[in-house]
This record gives sequence, structure tokens and C-alpha cells, in this order.
Amino acid sequence: MLFDDTYQTISTSSRGIYKEKGSKFIAHAFPVFSEDLVKEKLSALRKEYHDARHHCYAYCLGPDRSAWRINDDGEPSGTAGKPIHGQILSKDLTNVLIVVIRYFGGIKLGVPGLINAYRTAAKDALENAEIVTRMVEEVYETSFGYPAMNDVMRILKEENAAIMEQEFENACRIRFSIRRSSGTKIVSRLQKIQGITTSFYELKKELLT
Repeated sequence: MLFDDTYQTISTSSRGIYKEKGSKFIAHAFPVFSEDLVKEKLSALRKEYHDARHHCYAYCLGPDRSAWRINDDGEPSGTAGKPIHGQILSKDLTNVLIVVIRYFGGIKLGVPGLINAYRTAAKDALENAEIVTRMVEEVYETSFGYPAMNDVMRILKEENAAIMEQEFENACRIRFSIRRSSGTKIVSRLQKIQGITTSFYELKKELLT
């Protein structure tokens, strides 16, 4: 289940496999945090498995899974991308891409057989992955005069905000991240300081190392 300020994803890439009547289904699961990264992973797999007939996939992005897509890549509609996507949802995951590569074995599996094959391969990849809980953090930017510096820094410290960028001149600026559930409180405290402006900047982006 997804919460307002936590979500579940996988920590590193993983692999799964399923074989049926000569066909081989190789599943790769990746933690991803943007559509650009999805495209990068898909491109790399298409080069690695250039001789495969199908590269079917599904992904979910964002703490609320607001960005998602399924792709059957030439398989009958609903037989590949949808069951792959279903495995992501069944484990309450997001920021995950699963690609299942199929090598055709010469015998058609039919619609039920394809659905089972893509679902099972995706499930195997996720069962081989480490599922972790991540915190949803929001990024804010606050601007203020130098005399307010001590008050601002005290509040950021007390609220466990993480400073991401800072400029200390006549006009000071700090960009910080904080757990989503604490965002309203810290903004309210900062706004009580005379001459300060604080505004939402973006949801904090995850970094892959």
C-alpha cells in the first residue's frame, strides 16, 4: 500500500526467467526514477538482446504511480505489458521498470499461455529483488535577508531539513528537502519570520549510485 510520504521500490536491478514449449522469457527489473532512465534501460536491452522477437515492458513512476505505461511490443493486446504491470501493482511497488524479452520457440502459446508466461517471468524478477521503503521528500526554496540567517538555520535544524543549495550574500537563498508530512509545518514556521519567502520547488528526485 502506498502512503503519502513513503513508497516501496526495489533497491537494485534483478533478473527472472520462464520457459514454456521452447520459448524463453527473460525478465529484467530496474529501479527507475524518470522516463529518460526508462528509455535508457530499454535501449540498452534492445542492443543486448537484438536477436529477440519481443521486448515487452511496463513501468510505474512517482510515489502515487501517476506516470505509468505498458507495451506489448507486437504480442497480442493485453498478453504482455498488462500482466507485467500487474506484478508491479501486486507488490505495491513504484519507480520500477520490468522488461521481459521473449525468444520464440516455434510453438504458439495462445493468449492464456502468453499471459501466464509474461506474468511468471516478471514475478520471478521481483522475487529476486530486494524491496525497500523510501521516503517521499519535498524540496523548498526560501529567500531572506542576512539578519534572519540564525532564525532560518535554527528552524531547518529543528525540523531535520536537509540543505541542498545555499547562497549567503546580502540576499540569502537556501534550497532544502524535507519529509512530505513535515512540509506544511516548516513552511508555516519560516513564514513567521519577517521578510522571508518560502515556496515549493519540486519533489525530491532519487539518485542512483
